[in-house]
Amino acid sequence: MAATDTRRGSAADLAAEHHVLTHGCGLVDRSERGKLALTGAGAIDFLNGQVTNELAGLRPGEGRYAAFLTHKGKMLGDMRILALGDPSAEVPAELFLDTERVALQALFDMIRRFKVGYDVELHKRTLERGLLSLIGPGSDAALGAGGPAAEEHASAPIELGGVAALAVRTDVGMDLVCESELTARLAQLLRERGASDVEEATAECLRIERGRPRFGIDIDESTIPQEAGLNERAVSFTKGCYVGQETVARLHYRGKPNRHLRGLRLSAPATTGDALSLGEREVGRVGSTALSPALGPIALALVRREAQPGDSLAVGGGEVSAEVVALPFGSSH
Repeated sequence: MAATDTRRGSAADLAAEHHVLTHGCGLVDRSERGKLALTGAGAIDFLNGQVTNELAGLRPGEGRYAAFLTHKGKMLGDMRILALGDPSAEVPAELFLDTERVALQALFDMIRRFKVGYDVELHKRTLERGLLSLIGPGSDAALGAGGPAAEEHASAPIELGGVAALAVRTDVGMDLVCESELTARLAQLLRERGASDVEEATAECLRIERGRPRFGIDIDESTIPQEAGLNERAVSFTKGCYVGQETVARLHYRGKPNRHLRGLRLSAPATTGDALSLGEREVGRVGSTALSPALGPIALALVRREAQPGDSLAVGGGEVSAEVVALPFGSSH
């Protein structure tokens, strides 16, 4: 009986926190993410030749989401690129790079290997900078005046209760980057302004519902950006050459990807890595999973293109089934 009560309590907590994220302002500490910086007059030219999105003309206060690839067009990771410096300057003083921790070493190695000949300096920022996420429609109110522009990845320096930070616009709220030793103080200031602590798992549930893949879980070194639905967000088809461009462009203009990122509505909770089968054929593996207060057990998965929305897949040994749905969840219902 006690175990049942605990599960009910956890479900109630998840529902309450999910309500905060969709109606108020949730607070999540994501300081463990990988963080680097590039300085020097050649920073933009160098990085523009390595990533999928257009960086030429990037001004202080602007940002981009991009992937970096192998020569065969497979992803080594993805990142958020923020241009920092005097807003009146033509060229940013620094490019701040924010990536999944699992992709940090590959990003570091790529920069170290290919920056030779460019006026570029590489700086480690993972331990030096904290990162707090405000999630929900109340994020701007918690931050107060002076935040960044409305465009995703826009940034602006702010000061909150004597703590200097960089505010960065996200698709669900705001990220705040500060000196690592000030992270706890900044978090407390945000709580005093109405932000509520939520578990990472609740924030992950919202991400999955929105159909946003996460490198290292839903996508990996075998993934081409188009398979994960990243072309619109992360790829420019008008920029100059970058590593892996030929494969990405050829698939976009001439071909069809073998796999697509899809949502799964599960009959019962499943585990990341469980096999997905359509008839006798394995068509993918379960990626991120969540127990959504609104949708029940759900997941993301890269599945072969023959597994279309509406199809039913067997999960693992077949005790659990999954309905394939278009993303984001709710878009086809």
